[in-house]
Amino acid sequence: MEQPIKNVEEQLQKNAEGTLIDVLDITFVEANQDRLVLRMPVQPKTHQPAGILHGGASVVLAETAASVGTALNIDQETKVPVGLEINANHVRSKQDGEVTATATPFHKGRTTMIWEIKIVDEDEKLICVSRCTMAVLDRK
Repeated sequence: MEQPIKNVEEQLQKNAEGTLIDVLDITFVEANQDRLVLRMPVQPKTHQPAGILHGGASVVLAETAASVGTALNIDQETKVPVGLEINANHVRSKQDGEVTATATPFHKGRTTMIWEIKIVDEDEKLICVSRCTMAVLDRK
């Protein structure tokens, strides 16, 4: 018998099964309409060939946070969030351990949302800062 889902983070994790979120072992720590917190281990599958965290993995983490944050702010029966633009400044490298992304909204509109995402290490040192613009489209 399947266990009942206890909270939104658990539901989000279940929905991510088999996706890139799952492949990169990203976990949902906190999820509400004004703040998303996600964790990702820094390990060989998130490394670039030099053995440090790949900037693309950081961008996946950042856009995941913005996408989920947007999804929590819309009627998902009629609307779908999609990435419109993302930028990232990679401030510090990281070889192992884990990183934590915290996303907060700059703007929550009817057709676009803009999120700031800060990615830090276990010592709260900034690894990456990103801004992601999400479009809110009609579901087809």
